[in-house]
Amino acid sequence: MSVLVTRAPAKINLTLHVLGRRAGDGYHELESLVAFTGAGDTLSLTPGDGLALTVSGPTAGPAGPLDDNLVIRAARHLAARRPGLRLGTFHLVKRLPVAAGIGGGSSDAAAALRLLARSNGLDPVDPALLEAARATGADVPVCLDPRARMMWGAGESLGAALRMAPLPAILINPGMPVETAPVFRALGLSVGERYRPGSHPEIAEGADAATMLAAIAPARNDLEAPALGIAPVIGEALRALSGEAGCRLARMSGSGATVFGLFTDRAAAVRAACRIRATFPGWWIKPTLLR
Repeated sequence: MSVLVTRAPAKINLTLHVLGRRAGDGYHELESLVAFTGAGDTLSLTPGDGLALTVSGPTAGPAGPLDDNLVIRAARHLAARRPGLRLGTFHLVKRLPVAAGIGGGSSDAAAALRLLARSNGLDPVDPALLEAARATGADVPVCLDPRARMMWGAGESLGAALRMAPLPAILINPGMPVETAPVFRALGLSVGERYRPGSHPEIAEGADAATMLAAIAPARNDLEAPALGIAPVIGEALRALSGEAGCRLARMSGSGATVFGLFTDRAAAVRAACRIRATFPGWWIKPTLLR
């Protein structure tokens, strides 16, 4: 019986604008440019009867109860929409930090949906996959096809994949899990309230690295300030990045605590990662390319 394998790359919010809080369902309405990294988890599937999950890897411990893992939830949501779906045993190698603002669990769930589609001969654009992704979690739809794109609303509306030059970057997680809900609560928006009006920068198709950087530099992550109030160490990580030669932009991803720095080239990013790692050996630090 063949084992199917796929990567579950980290998701980085290059921008994250909060437009307000919707009157209908109370969800925060977002506008965000998302990219994906070379760093990530690995998920495999051995097709068979039943549904099971095992987890290993350096961050397997904090991944939570297996029966409530997003991989299992995604599989159940797809099975509910495609009766007779063959499931099997998943094995997740967990490398990404959890509760980190980089969509690790969401990317794992999306990877599970991709593997089940392959195993069952489903078209990659089968509507059931997107429906199952939306039912599983807000960030799962954008992770189904992990390429740079815009996303809106509570993650349910996606733009077309963007061709953009790879952006040399460093990811840093200072080792403090930050749950999403308290960050949104700290933002303090009432249901129906609008927040920080203003249009998102236009992102040109096929932009080179310099053009992309110029476009996103004036943008922001509106969750950064409330997250800093919850986890001040985020500010320390941002300062560590900003002080490095070649760092063009330092910003938090998602609701934190992971931050990223965009660099002039890969060599500068690797050198900076080595220096920061020497100063903060307990932090999770990854030089990578964002695409």
